[in-house]
Formats: sequence, structure tokens, C-alpha cells
Amino acid sequence: VLPSPDGPAPSVSITEIRQYLRAQDIPFHDGYSCLHTPSLFAGDRGDQPLSASAPFTLFIDKTTGSFLCTATLAEGTWQDFQANVELRHRGITPIPPASSEEMEEEMRQAREDARCIWERALPLCELLDEKEIKETKALFGISMVTDATLKRFGVRYLRAARSLVFPWFSPQDATLKGLKLVRVEKKGSTITYVEETLPRFDSYRNLFGLPLIGRRDTELVLAGWELDALALHQAAGVASLALPRGASCLPPTLLPYLEQFKRITLWLGEDLRSWEAAKLFARKLSLKRCSLVRPGNLQPRPLEALNQGLNVTKILRSALLASHKSIVSFRQLREEVFGELVNTEQVSGVKWARFPELNKLLKGHRRGELTIFTGPTGSGKTTFISEYALDLCMQGVHTLWGSFEINNVRLAKIMLTQFAGRRLEDQLELYDEWADRFEELPLYFMTFHGQQNIKTVIDAMQHAVYMYDITHVVVDNLQFMMGQEHLSVDR
Repeated sequence: VLPSPDGPAPSVSITEIRQYLRAQDIPFHDGYSCLHTPSLFAGDRGDQPLSASAPFTLFIDKTTGSFLCTATLAEGTWQDFQANVELRHRGITPIPPASSEEMEEEMRQAREDARCIWERALPLCELLDEKEIKETKALFGISMVTDATLKRFGVRYLRAARSLVFPWFSPQDATLKGLKLVRVEKKGSTITYVEETLPRFDSYRNLFGLPLIGRRDTELVLAGWELDALALHQAAGVASLALPRGASCLPPTLLPYLEQFKRITLWLGEDLRSWEAAKLFARKLSLKRCSLVRPGNLQPRPLEALNQGLNVTKILRSALLASHKSIVSFRQLREEVFGELVNTEQVSGVKWARFPELNKLLKGHRRGELTIFTGPTGSGKTTFISEYALDLCMQGVHTLWGSFEINNVRLAKIMLTQFAGRRLEDQLELYDEWADRFEELPLYFMTFHGQQNIKTVIDAMQHAVYMYDITHVVVDNLQFMMGQEHLSVDR
């Protein structure tokens, strides 16, 4: 029986998954973050047992049980997988779980839009004016990146939007599935890169550079940015991929594509946030095969290293192993301690843009810290905390809200008003524009309301941390979540 669509999917352990596969005579072998099996959706007839000689193209996530078939791009939950095995036993050819028609239409539209933009964009070396090519390359800091490298990765330039265009080709049939546009904004001496994706942010899953990876490649460098992947390939000749959303998250759907590598080096950026993210992602990818490049003055991000003429291969060789034994000496910690002393600003966490006084008190938002706000009913806790969380969320901190007191619709209305900085009920014609921008934020809501079993809530939080790389959880409020009868218990 499939779970009801509104309830959370029942959790499944890796032991249960293995037992089920053995009981159903499905051959499998153990990967780093997934189990590999032959696909239910490719090839042979339904009533035949799956052959161990068939290519193992279906990957089952060891943590969540969800699957992805890289040959047919069928994906779904563990319950979907079991339902399809049952269909197979009855001699019916399994059908991949379909997404809603609305989603399908949205993806089709995004692909069409991407194709139009792609056709209008030109390879940089084909801009007629040599001066324009030089200026554009200088603007993006890629003067050292050769035309051959840009061509190899298929990077183009869209004159009308003054943006670099990075394609997303399907690993299955090399059709164009989407794009990322990157443009430069200058404010005084600071340069910021503004990114836009087609399809939308949450369904953009491009491992940039994937079509260039050979079947026999066993070592990989994972970068946090497309231009870093170009620099790595050019400077060190290594297989390199860029994560679709940089150091902010590694969607589990991408893990199957990383299974073939025996060694992965994570070099996500040059600040402490990307170092923290690298440690988090290494756990997902399996610590024993990961190494991390520690950010520092002599080890900036790959593009910077190329521009400064540093030896990129040497930096990669000095990467630290992610798996550590239970005991370490100061000698192993020495570099980390120095990094904390050098980067005191970054160590103190992500600063609030709207609350300078709060930065003095709390220094910034840091992982692993608990902050409790108290006050009488109606004193503005929820209003303040939604503003406080929104501030961080707008800076790319992935946030999960558990609102047990007011429902999610009301909370989202408060946050959208704060985000837009105006009363949208008086200007309804602006609603869609602001809602579209608000939707791009890495913000998620738990669907609980009122008193809850604490284990259920913690399970939901852990699931969100794995799936969406949440680094900030808000519980509003403890009293409502625990209910009245727990007040005497030590919480």
C-alpha cells in the first residue's frame, strides 16, 4: 500500500533494503552512498528475473531508499520501487512514477526557453571584436582560461544579458535540459556574481561537466562553481565537475552520478562556509574516498589559483583525507587552528544584514549553536524570528521552519511581506513578481501543527538536513510542540 500523499514517507533502513533485494532475487552490489542494481525499467520483459549480467544502472540511496535509474531517468521513493517490483512479478512492465502534469509542463517550458537562449548565445571566441572578447573575459576573471577549455565545456556568451551561459546536457542522450546564466554586478570595488537557472532553482540538477567524464575515470575533483571546474581541468588536466548550487547543497539525486569515482577531492571555494560544506558533503559521499582542499591564502578557489599562477596539481596533492580516526594530535589540528585565527570574521558565522546590534551579541549564525528567544505572548517573538531567519536565508543559509503555533500559510504571508518590504494586500498586481523571487530562497517548512511526538519531529529534521543540506532550524515554539502535559518533565 502506498503511503498517503500528505503524510511523510515511512523511513527505511539499509538493512531492510538489503533484505528485501535478497528476498526478491534482485542482484546488487554495495556502492559508496548507493546500492547498485540492474534497472527495472530498461530492457527485458517483466516476468523474467533481473540478470546479474545486465548493466547496474539503478541506484538506491542508502539513507532514504529513494532510487534513480541513470539509463531511463526514472526516479521515485522506496515505496515506488517496491510497487514496481510487484508489477514485475505479475508480468507487467514497470512504469516509472510520473510527476504531476503541471510539473511536466513547467519542465517542458523551461527546456524550450533554455533552447531559445542557447541558440542566441555565441561561443566567446566567435564574438567579432577582439577587444570585446578581452573585456568580457577580464570582467568574469577568466582571461587565463583558454578558448579551447571554454569550447570543450560548451560555455557561451549571451550579449543581450551580458551573461555567460553554462549548458546542462542530459547524461542520457545529450539533449539540452537547462542552462545557468551568470552575470557580473559591480558595486564600488566589490564584484558579485548573479546566477539564474532554467529550470527553476529547486529542480536545477546539473553536474556541470558530466558529459565529459569517461567511463574509466576513477578520480574526480568536485568544485563549487562552473568557472572553477574549467580552471581545474585546464590547470591540472583532472576530471572536474561543478555542483549546481555551489557550497550551499548537494542534492541526493546527484549521488548516483558520483558512484563510479574511487577518489573525490572537494575544493568548493575559499571561505570557511565552503570548508564546512565540504566536510558535510564528504559524509554524504562516504568519508573513506574523500579528500578536502582547505581554504587559505595559498589555497584560494581554483580559478584564483589559475589566475595567480599557483601550482594547482600541488594544491590537489596536499588535500586532507576526510576520514579521520578517533584520536588526533595537535600537529593534525595545527592548520585548522591557524585558519580559525586568520579568519576570525568568518569563524564568527554568517552576519545579519539587518541587525548590527545582534551581530555584537551573537557574532553571527554558526552551525551547532542553539539560541533561545523568550518573551510573553504577543511580544513579537514570531515576527522578529521570521525577520531574523529571512535575513540569513537571503544570504544563502538553508533554513527549515517548524511552526507549531501558527500555520504555514500565515507564516509565509508574514515572511513574504517582510521580504518585499511592503503591504502586498494593497498592491496585488506585484504579488507574482515578489512570490517568484521569494520562491528562489532556500526555505523549507515542516507541516506539523500543535503538539507532536518529538521523535517524529526529529526524524523530519534529519531527513531535511540530508535532502536539502539545512544548516538553520527554527522551532516556534517549544511549548506548543511539547504540549502542556510535558511542562513538568525536564525538556
